Amino acid sequence: ITIGWIGTGVMGNPMCGHIIDQGYKVSIFNRSRSKSENLIQKNAAWCDSPKEIAEIADIIFTMVGYPADVRDVYFSENGIFNGIRNGTVLIDMTTTEPSLSEEIYQTAISKDSTAIDAPVSGGDIGAKEARLSIMVGGDQNAVMSVMPLFEILGKNIVYQGKAGSGQHTKMCNQIAVAGVMISTCETLLYASKAGLELDTVLSSITKGAATSWTLENLAPRILMNDYSPGFYVEHFIKDMKIAIEESKKMGLKLPGLSLAYTLYNNLKDMGHGKSGTQALIFALKNL
Repeated sequence: ITIGWIGTGVMGNPMCGHIIDQGYKVSIFNRSRSKSENLIQKNAAWCDSPKEIAEIADIIFTMVGYPADVRDVYFSENGIFNGIRNGTVLIDMTTTEPSLSEEIYQTAISKDSTAIDAPVSGGDIGAKEARLSIMVGGDQNAVMSVMPLFEILGKNIVYQGKAGSGQHTKMCNQIAVAGVMISTCETLLYASKAGLELDTVLSSITKGAATSWTLENLAPRILMNDYSPGFYVEHFIKDMKIAIEESKKMGLKLPGLSLAYTLYNNLKDMGHGKSGTQALIFALKNL
């Protein structure tokens, strides 16, 4: 089989690399070819558009930035749906709107193909170490058919239900992360003001009830002044906006999420849109 991979950024690049390393024939496209050179050196075949990928691939992964990017990749003149063949399985691993995932699914079905929404959690570390948590929506038979590929990318792969369910689950993940990021940064600020040794504090609280992936993985980056992106601030803002909009549709009010959204927008205004989410500490210091 031929695998198509569209989107070779911070997350997509190592994920695609794992597929290539397992011996699959992979064709790739990214808006910036320079971000794909390492994959081309591993024998990935370069294509000039998503449409060109669709004309040759049996299974196509997409891992891009924003809902607008997803829509462009699938529906534009040079998009997947203008080149797709019967029987193709589309797998969008971008975090995007559940309604867009449902639209992609319905369009794929109309073209005798199918689509799966499979957003991930785990950041750049999870992508590099192939330890992602993958939240999957779509037809269960299609999901099972590509499970060996998911197992190359992640360690926790859970089928959530019909098309769009993976995206709704990712919103749950991002709502939880938003609150934990605030608490992690506030913890470090409090410990610092109290005159405690921050590494020593973490050695205690990461082994008790307070522990979390964020506290274990991102708090140490803050202590090292490492604000490089495992996940971009601007992408997290995008995710929170989707979650807020979906919540409104369901008649939910989520004040914790709204607070995080405000703080992260303040952080972006401070020039940290391309920083990692752990840079939130600057917005809290600035209050």
